[in-house]
Formats: sequence, C-alpha cells, structure tokens
Amino acid sequence: MDLTQLPRRTAATVHAVEDTGPNDAIARRLRELGFVAGERVEVMAAGPFAAEPLLVQVGFTRFALRRSEAARIRVQAVA
Repeated sequence: MDLTQLPRRTAATVHAVEDTGPNDAIARRLRELGFVAGERVEVMAAGPFAAEPLLVQVGFTRFALRRSEAARIRVQAVA
C-alpha cells in the first residue's frame, strides 16, 4: 500500500520510494529526508481540506507532505 492509504496512528515501515522517471528530484528528496527502506513511518494527522497535507512522522522527525508525494512512498503495516 502507499502512505496515503495507511490509517492514521498506525505504524508501518517504508518499503520503497517510487521514481516516476530517471533523476526524479522528488523521490530523491524524499529519500534524503529519511524515507528509506526499513524506516518506521506513521501518519499523524491530515489537513482540513481534502485531507491535505498529511503530517507524517518518519523516525523522530515530522514532515508535512502533499498527498501526491505521499503516494510515492510504499509501506508495509507493522503487525
């Protein structure tokens, strides 16, 4: 599933960040911010209009991501 499908306050681990083409700047930046395979991630909250942006915690850091950016992050829910 992608990060936008993860229920709020549910722990998951990052599986991969999808590239849309060669030298994808957004995917590269997401990886630089810490969205790398095996890292713990959780959706903390969503904005009031169309649930955008998403407040996402990766490790001990929180980020506001657009839904289009979060949709690139593939996750696996922690059992």
